[in-house]
Parts: sequence; structure tokens; C-alpha cells
Amino acid sequence: MTKLLDIQNLSVKFSGKRNVHAINDVSLAMEQGETLALLGESGSGKSVTLKALLGLLPPKRTRIDGSMRVNGTDVLSLRGKALRKYRGGEVSMVFQEPALALDPVYTVGHQIAESVMRHKGLDKANAMSVALDMLDRVRIPSANRRLHSYPHELSGGMRQRVMIALALACRPRLLLADEPTTALDATVQIQILLLLRELQKEFGMGVIFVTHDIGVAVEISERVAVMYAGQIVEEGTTREIINDARHPYTRGLLAANLHDVARGTRLNAIPGAPPALDSAPGACSFAPRCPIALPACRAVLPPVFAPGPRRRVACLRATEPIAAE
Repeated sequence: MTKLLDIQNLSVKFSGKRNVHAINDVSLAMEQGETLALLGESGSGKSVTLKALLGLLPPKRTRIDGSMRVNGTDVLSLRGKALRKYRGGEVSMVFQEPALALDPVYTVGHQIAESVMRHKGLDKANAMSVALDMLDRVRIPSANRRLHSYPHELSGGMRQRVMIALALACRPRLLLADEPTTALDATVQIQILLLLRELQKEFGMGVIFVTHDIGVAVEISERVAVMYAGQIVEEGTTREIINDARHPYTRGLLAANLHDVARGTRLNAIPGAPPALDSAPGACSFAPRCPIALPACRAVLPPVFAPGPRRRVACLRATEPIAAE
């Protein structure tokens, strides 16, 4: 059976005043209907990975190596009309800031209908019917009236629901969600997460959910891939990551719990800062911040330890008891 997503040895390098190695040798795979959370702090390469999948990186200043396939389609070979058909039809994206992603001069109904007309070949009347149905599905009150509203007339939560409706209107096989709940309050966040999970099951699509919040990853995903400095440092089921994290960076993310701060406890932050990405890594990128780093960690790239099926950890000390930390 063809995998929904198959990324092999993906590397992304930006050229300019200085070269930036944004992604380094990333491999990911997803099955049909699966939900994967890409977890990591800002600058770890999560959003760049999604934009590479959609062909949204600036071609003149970007070098991409490796391979990316979605349902068997070679993404890097797509050009022109084939690429436009792929975007929105095969793969869609829910962006982090709907206020910036939605066009302010067109109604939300027009924007959804335009996508349907381009990808499904429907006339305007039928496309608007699809747009209305999608607004109903994402539970926007008075959908018939909101169909003719402009983005600025909607609340942040409503705009995010419109973005989800727009992304799903053409029934893509894969949905990319780039921290879609970051700017929303806690109550609306929960509503959006539950809505995404419900629609994912209804449409049978795969979802890649980018987040830096471990609580969101637990709520939305079956599998988690942890990114640091443009690399996958740990991957496994959500249960494995929560109960048996093997990489020191993953354990640091789990320990940095904001709920403890709410209870008056000091935040257990990871010391230091992520490395500059102006050169490809020749050793473990996390070693300067790691509490259990060995001299070898600063000299060689860590091997990938695979303790189980689709479970991997890129750390020299991954096989040691956690108590050693």
C-alpha cells in the first residue's frame, strides 16, 4: 500500500548574505488517515518542512535535496499547472495567522468558492453551496450570513474556522496545520482542536500538526516527531514520547511545563539557545545545551537508535537508563 507521505533525507538550504541550513537530512513517513505532530521550539524547522511540502519556498534562493512523495506523487518534480493542482487539491494548509492568510478584499464565501471552482471545476453557484456546507461543518453560527462577511468582520476563532473550511473544501488527502491555535484563547483552542480531530476522522485525511506545545500534541496526534535545529531527534507514538522519552531535548520539553508556573513553581527551562544554522551539523546540535553530553557528542553525529517499529532516537546515550541523567 502506498504511503500517504514519504520524505527521505530532506535537506533545505537558503542562500543569501549567509547560508542557512534550515533542514538537515529529515526523513518522515505517514500512513493514510494518520495524525503526526511536529514538536519543537521556534526555529527548529517545522514550518519550513511544511512549506517545502507545498512548494512555497523561494526557488531562487533555496536548494532542496532528498525526496518528498505524497500518495506516490514526487512533489519536487511538480511545476506550473501540476503544482497548482497539487496545492489545495492533494495537500492543503491551515496557516498560523488567518488574519494574514485570508484576503481582506474578498468575502470568505468567495475565497472558499474560488478554490472549489479551480480544483473541482464547479460553477460559481455550486461552489458557493460547497462553501456554505463547509462553513456549516466547521460550526460557524449563521453560516448563510457569514458566507458574505469579510475576514475583518469575524473574530479570531471564526477566522481560524474559515481557514479550516477553506483548506478542507477540496477534500485533500493531507492537511498541514501550522500552529493554528497559537493566537487563540484556551477555550477556543480546545474547540478548534476537537473540530480538527472530528473532521480528520470524517474525511479520512492525514494531518501534520505543527506545535511547540506538548499538551496540544497529546490532544491531537497519534505520533510525534521532535525537531531540533532542522533535524528529527526523536520519533514515536504519542504514548511512547510521553512515557518513555529517550532524547534529552524531548525530556527537556516535557519538563518545561507551564502548568507548574501557574501553580507557583519556577519554570524548568532548557538552558542556552538553539545553534546558528549557517553550517551543516557535524556533531549533535543539542550537545552545548545537553546536561548529559559526552565529549563524543561534540565530535560526531549521533547514531539513530531504533528501539521499536517506527521508533527512533538520534542520541549517543539513548540506550542508557533515564536515571543516568
